[in-house]
Amino acid sequence: MQAARKISAEASLQILDIYIREDVQIKTKKDLTPLTQADMASHHHILDRLQQLTPDIPILSEENAEEINAEERLGWSRYWLVDPLDGTKEFIAQNGEFTVNIALIENNQPTIGVVTVPAKKISYFAARGEGAFKAGPDEKPYAIQCAKCADFNSTTQQKTRIVTSRRTGLEKLQDFLATIPQHETIAMGSSIKMCLIAEGAADIYPRLGPTSEWDTAASQCIVEEAGGAIVNLETQQALQYGAKENLLNPEFLTVGKLNTDQMSQLRP
Repeated sequence: MQAARKISAEASLQILDIYIREDVQIKTKKDLTPLTQADMASHHHILDRLQQLTPDIPILSEENAEEINAEERLGWSRYWLVDPLDGTKEFIAQNGEFTVNIALIENNQPTIGVVTVPAKKISYFAARGEGAFKAGPDEKPYAIQCAKCADFNSTTQQKTRIVTSRRTGLEKLQDFLATIPQHETIAMGSSIKMCLIAEGAADIYPRLGPTSEWDTAASQCIVEEAGGAIVNLETQQALQYGAKENLLNPEFLTVGKLNTDQMSQLRP
């Protein structure tokens, strides 16, 4: 875990070197999402460093996914899953809400997760069975825990804190919010949304639009080790990785400490 943290921090510095430039080059990928030289600089650095660290463990990154056929990766029981720059649109918008995500997947579940927020010099990290942690600049890591969610129908002033995407799934969001009368919303980009739940700063994040497995794997390990969950919206089972041909996630919920009745209320 600590080696992955170091690699993520190094990639973050490369991203920041480009972030401050006025000549950021933006391309459009086949899926119509943007790509900058910061995405690729981070990608190449992480791949090089992980290959040095664990030469026997394959690496799947958002930026090399098209080069690896499904049959090959479906045979992997253990691999690194990387989003070298999660939140490229936020990077371009210069709002600081972008991350570097590195996860180790074993038997379809993340067992190490590192999410670094380059612009804020913050990192969240976890390993299966070891707990979840956060560290700021010049700060010793400290343990984090999800918060207990308020009663959805509470008449007190305590409200359920719901993190929302800035750009995706907004047309479905109002129907979801209607199921929780007492709530407040927090708009945020990238994997920071899930990390807010892991540290107890929010309660629920409904993802009602498309994402890929590299968007969630690192955060899932962190959230789970903090006492929460990331689950399929319909089945309410934990998201799995490397278990199917396509790399898209279903719509999902990230939740803190919710009880059974609350989870049932969120089922569509």
